[in-house]
This record gives sequence, C-alpha cells and structure tokens, in this order.
Amino acid sequence: MDSIDLKQLEEVVERAVKRAIEEARSGDMRAVADAIKALADYVRTGFQEFNRRFDEVNKRLEAHERLLEELARSVGELKVAMGSLGRRWGRDLERTVLALYKHALEERGIEPGKVERFIYTDVDGRYYRPGARLEIDVYIHDDRTYLIEVKSHAELEDVERLFDKARIVERILNRRADKVLRVAVNIDKDALEMAKQLGIDVIYGSVIDPENNTAIITPG
Repeated sequence: MDSIDLKQLEEVVERAVKRAIEEARSGDMRAVADAIKALADYVRTGFQEFNRRFDEVNKRLEAHERLLEELARSVGELKVAMGSLGRRWGRDLERTVLALYKHALEERGIEPGKVERFIYTDVDGRYYRPGARLEIDVYIHDDRTYLIEVKSHAELEDVERLFDKARIVERILNRRADKVLRVAVNIDKDALEMAKQLGIDVIYGSVIDPENNTAIITPG
C-alpha cells in the first residue's frame, strides 16, 4: 500500500477492535486471533505510512536548510568583499570569514571560536629580520597545532608568503605545525595550485581565473 488516509486508518482500526471484542465474546479463539492479527497489520501499515511521510517532510526541511546556509554564506562573502574594498579589513572580518566556513573548519578538527591571534615582533632579527612583525592565527588542541591565515582574496604571493611565515612561526613556537591552512573567500587559480604543491590546505568560496577575473570553481 503506497498511501493511506490516516482518518480512514483510524476507522479501520476501530472496526477491527470491535470485531475482536465481538469474536472474543463468541468464544471463537481462532477468529479472535485472526482479528488481532488484522489489527496488528493495520497498525503496522499506519506506522509505515507515518514514517514515510515524516521522512519526506524531513528531507524537504533539510533541503531548505541547505539553501538557507548557502544564502547566508553568500551574503557573508559579499559583506567581506565590501569590507575589503572599503579597506576595513581587520580582526572582525577575519572572524566573519572563519564563521562563514565553520563547517569546513570543523571537518578538519578546528573550532573557529577557539582560533587565537598570534603576534610576534622580531626585535633583534633572531627569526626573520629586526623589528619585523609577524601575525598569524593559531589553533592548538590535543597537542596538535594549526597555523591559519585568512584573506578575502588570496593571490600567488600570499600563498608563498604564508609558507615562509609558517616555517618562521614554527621556529618561534618551537613546534611543528600539523597543518597550515589558507582560508579565503576567493583564491586565484595559480595560488590554489601552488598551495597544493606546498602542502597548504585551502578552504575557499571561489577560485578566480586571474586572466579574466572570473570565478571558475565554487566552492572548496
């Protein structure tokens, strides 16, 4: 039975119950058993139909939820892009980007809310050059270290710079990074390819072809 009206099912069950009572009064136990079996079949059919309908509704809700998440991320990416154009890039926008890609970060074992800013000034040039200021996001959990840099638009030189910076920060922290991540709303195609070569994990919204400035892949 593909579908059944629940009101109709209720009436059928009621009739089956009355039949079982009547048969019990008549003393025909075989008839009682048959009536009870019929009742059980009706109830089972009802639950199967209810579960089927519930699954259908749940699937629709999940689809709507995914659409809302995609819409929220698109709005967030637009907000980040506008903030970058207005030269207001700072910690607030970085946190916005981390929140946009929360699920991708969590899949990698990173809690966005616990990512901390690491700032170091190389006063005497011991690690880089005198007076150089190094900034990077750090997530340390269960003796694992993740170095993360957030950008609105990552270009080739940004990826190369991150690779060098990560090596320097490892020396400062005196610990090897388990993962180096580049998180970007947009990343150039050549930058993404270089990141893969350097072993840098990348979370991004779109890949941009620098030659014509168009998105060619979304998302990652």
